[in-house]
Amino acid sequence: MHDRWEHFEHGADIGVRGIAATKAGAFEQAALALTAVATDPQQVAARHDVEIRCEAPDDELLLAHWLNAVASEMAARRMLFGRYRVQLDGHRLLGVASGETASVERHNPAVEVKGATCTALRVAPHDGGWLAQTVVDV
Repeated sequence: MHDRWEHFEHGADIGVRGIAATKAGAFEQAALALTAVATDPQQVAARHDVEIRCEAPDDELLLAHWLNAVASEMAARRMLFGRYRVQLDGHRLLGVASGETASVERHNPAVEVKGATCTALRVAPHDGGWLAQTVVDV
């Protein structure tokens, strides 16, 4: 299975989807899809690491908490993240987001992601791997 992220249309907002061999990988790819709403993740240098921890009662809410934490850290630190590492322990997540200070000239950000919603929220086995998706408010 090839790990990947993608967007899907949803009214005025945008869907983010991560697909990977593992559930943790799908969470990483969903976070990359979130970054890609604003800018090309490949253009974001991994200069600084930010640790993000969250937990929730189930996988779907854990994904929403994770993506909201990523969006919150990007806004608070005025950073963009282009690399993610996720470890899952039940419904606890330890993540590391790597990125750099946002630059209008360098990153040409399209929009700011306000946060993840519970719309189309899904974490499930998919084609021998995992899918993690939701809609984000922009």
